Amino acid sequence: QVQLVESGGGLVQAGGSLRLSCAASGRTFSSYAMGWFRQAPGKERAFVAAISGSGGSTYYADSVKGRFTISRDNAKNTMYLQMNSLKPEDTAVYYCASGVGGMVRSLRDEYDYWGQGTQVTVSS
Repeated sequence: QVQLVESGGGLVQAGGSLRLSCAASGRTFSSYAMGWFRQAPGKERAFVAAISGSGGSTYYADSVKGRFTISRDNAKNTMYLQMNSLKPEDTAVYYCASGVGGMVRSLRDEYDYWGQGTQVTVSS
């Protein structure tokens, strides 16, 4: 059974930083791309960032490019999202997801396992 557990969310002031983690188990971690999505109140779940199974390729939504950095440690079966220069519009529940293959992907349908989410709140 694949399990994804996010951690690291919280309340931060605008301009601050947070680091999210996603611990994975139940499949060969390095064989699968991983991604971060977020869902703000009243909005659909949206793509944030993705990383290939090897970690050699990454892809970001335009809204976070230059501020967020996705990474992974395949030895620890863990993915990270370093979020800097946070804005109030980054407030959302952040979900990690495991992809259906090793290549970077950005569509929700290309991810088959999801975590429960962690709340990130950025105050102005």
